[in-house]
Amino acid sequence: MDDSDESTEADRRDHVGSLARGLQVMEALARHPTGATLTEMATEIGLTRAAARRLLLTLVSTGYATQDGRRFMLSSKLISVARGWIGGASLWSFAEPFMRDVSTVLGESCSAAVLSGDDVVYVARVPGRRILSVALHVGTRLPAYCTSMGRVLLSGLTDDELRAFLAETALVQRTPKTVTSAERLAALVAKAREEGHAIVDEELELGLRSIAVPIRNRNGAIEAAINVSTQAARFSIRDLRDEILPHLTGAAKRIEDYFVVE
Repeated sequence: MDDSDESTEADRRDHVGSLARGLQVMEALARHPTGATLTEMATEIGLTRAAARRLLLTLVSTGYATQDGRRFMLSSKLISVARGWIGGASLWSFAEPFMRDVSTVLGESCSAAVLSGDDVVYVARVPGRRILSVALHVGTRLPAYCTSMGRVLLSGLTDDELRAFLAETALVQRTPKTVTSAERLAALVAKAREEGHAIVDEELELGLRSIAVPIRNRNGAIEAAINVSTQAARFSIRDLRDEILPHLTGAAKRIEDYFVVE
């Protein structure tokens, strides 16, 4: 048995199946903000009704979910935990003034996100003067493959990690412009890695364009990304590069200079 086999075996021994299934239930409940029934949860996650019932009642007893008749839903306790985690990441309170400068100059929203599984999770956001159709806030999760911050964050993965990510991620056609070819996405991520930024043109939602750049730690690894989102009618692709990118890269540099991510 080589080292990799021993590592895999150790990982299996350390894996707590019931915890993993409980987290799957929480993620499934998050997709049903108005609640879901026991049968719906069991079917969606691939569990027996008895197993799903035990997990749901455990979440209720620990305060992470509530039950209203036959329907279960997440409670506000999870939001409190998320806020505590976000609040502990002092980078974002430090970075916000620089992001606000970008938003003020451009009149557009500026956001920061980190990679979490298949998604990006918003950890800071300064809204622009104009309203976007998509509602975004701290804690919002969006698919990484079709967002500018997602592609910047994916550019920090190794080639093997990126191939595994694209193989395991559901590449959904969200708009007629959404790139769903794993090969094409790998090329776009490679382009983002080479150019130091990523632009997504109406792939997440029609009428929405965004550009993102990385925030790197002291070792040069990508820890987060910041972006500017705008309506396609206000900025062309060329405008994103010529007018927005300099402000965005300047903000990222100031964040890296004044607060080095551990």
